[in-house]
Amino acid sequence: MGKLGSAVYSRLVIIVPYVWLLLFFLAPFFIVFRISLSTTAIAMPPYEPVFALSDGWAGIWEKIGTFSFDNYSYLIDDPLYFNAYLSSVIIAGVSTFLTLLIAYPIAYGMAQAPRTIRPTLLMLVILPFWTSFLIRVYAWIAILKPEGLLNQLLQSLHLIDSPLIILNTNVAVYIGIVYSYLPFMVLPLYSSLEKMDGTLIEAAQDLGCPPITAFWRVTFPLSLPGVVAGCMLVFIPAVGEFVIPDLLGGSQTLMIGKTLWNEFNANRDWPVSSAVATILLLILVIPIVFFQNAQAKADEQGK
Repeated sequence: MGKLGSAVYSRLVIIVPYVWLLLFFLAPFFIVFRISLSTTAIAMPPYEPVFALSDGWAGIWEKIGTFSFDNYSYLIDDPLYFNAYLSSVIIAGVSTFLTLLIAYPIAYGMAQAPRTIRPTLLMLVILPFWTSFLIRVYAWIAILKPEGLLNQLLQSLHLIDSPLIILNTNVAVYIGIVYSYLPFMVLPLYSSLEKMDGTLIEAAQDLGCPPITAFWRVTFPLSLPGVVAGCMLVFIPAVGEFVIPDLLGGSQTLMIGKTLWNEFNANRDWPVSSAVATILLLILVIPIVFFQNAQAKADEQGK
């Protein structure tokens, strides 16, 4: 019974993640993909065909025959969606780069700090998560608006004569994304830097390597797994971000999350919005595949 129980337990450990993935990722994805092949209808739900067990297999197959890829053709023909995808990728890419520039010194300083205060520094990094994401974004409205705290501070210091227009611009979107996703970049970077062997830097300096050169030749290459993981954790959700561009960005801020929301809620066009979501998911799968391939190559080189 002991060996049998161990065998069953080992199989369950393998099966459970696949069942979780099937129920909470693949099944919703296929539902969205199925809606994207439908047509808009004035009904509830607002698309057709709608399947029912009473239709029988013949009726179900007949309805499946009405599926089409017209919604995807519509997305290709309308430049709005291409521009929304492109703008989202650009904004997410720039935001990820800015987040990396800010997060790396923070993570490096945490890794070099005495071990006794590292838990406190780590707690300070994750402290913003104790407050609602929506409340934190709304707080930036109070900071960035023309009569907000930032402009009041700059005017009181006589650095500006008139308020800066930051809210409802792409700059505000960059600020919101960098602030909101900064912990997701700091944590994997800190994990990589904290495990690094400090004697490698000492050896490089003993061999006459300047500190800056030692950083680029030793520290940064060893932290690349954290850099890649942090960039993925920031870039992927930033591409489909909706709340930040909606609250901090203006009407000219074009991102696919806002476009998807408009199609789904304002236009009530569920098939087109499902097609938008499907393509967005495929776009986000690409960096994940590249990351997995890079990890596999790194593992092979390590062996």
